[in-house]
Amino acid sequence: MAKKPLKALLLAMPAVGDDADFARIPDRGRAGPCYDQTVAPPDTGPSLLKLTYEDYLALPQDGKRHEIIDGEHYVTPSPTLRHQRALGNLHLAIGLFLREHPLGKLFLAPLDVILSKFDVVEPDLLFVSNAKLEILIGGYVHGAPDLVVEILSPSTLRHDAITKRRLYGKFGVLEYWLVDPEREQVEIYRLTGGSLEKVLELTLERRETLSTPLLPGFSLPLDEIFAD
Repeated sequence: MAKKPLKALLLAMPAVGDDADFARIPDRGRAGPCYDQTVAPPDTGPSLLKLTYEDYLALPQDGKRHEIIDGEHYVTPSPTLRHQRALGNLHLAIGLFLREHPLGKLFLAPLDVILSKFDVVEPDLLFVSNAKLEILIGGYVHGAPDLVVEILSPSTLRHDAITKRRLYGKFGVLEYWLVDPEREQVEIYRLTGGSLEKVLELTLERRETLSTPLLPGFSLPLDEIFAD
């Protein structure tokens, strides 16, 4: 039976506003896990006060993933087993490829990606090419990685597929993967005219293989991503 495409689940979801200008931020020393249900502030109309990276540094170290997008605070608790299996499989496969083909650096969450004073996120997985290594400053990422990967769960679908996709597109992420362990599919978005547009949807059902022009020669069958 064919799986329902992710796009159909998103059509009724509201749009997200623009973000702030880029600013480099000083180092910090916080760590903690991530994800499964995104909690955002209630919609009470336009806010007069935006949180900044300095406010972000003061957030509790409670084992949850904290992010700030356009000055709004988002919280997600720890991940599921299925989420972690897909993430681990991807990290291992790309990491082994990069040992043989040192095209850049691969990083696993939790790691701060500081896009602006009002935008600080922790992608599940990210790749920074050798051409952009200058954005690795003081132990964190100060700018847009080349590739960002988010592993979806039902409760984070809207956050990853709409809010974060628009944010990553605005700041110049070249490619974005949405990996869905529930539907066993991967959606690939590439930067086009200042936004990330979907160019491909791969499914395990069709026995397809994941590749990217950012990693020439890399290919990974989807059954290896979703293997137990």
